[in-house]
Amino acid sequence: MSGIDKIKNAAEELKGKAKEGMGKATDNEQMQAEGQADQTSAEAKKAGENVKDTAGDVKDAFKN
Repeated sequence: MSGIDKIKNAAEELKGKAKEGMGKATDNEQMQAEGQADQTSAEAKKAGENVKDTAGDVKDAFKN
């Protein structure tokens, strides 16, 4: 995973946490749900990048 992708995913997750917190504080269920969705999206992207990294490692292992 590139450094840029890591930063983007962390920012999206942080944005989601902030949205969820603001939704809880203001009793806004829609904002809370959007925050949770943003966090889930960021986590899914991280998982996908981890799979790509692992596949690259496996590919490199077979080259040697």
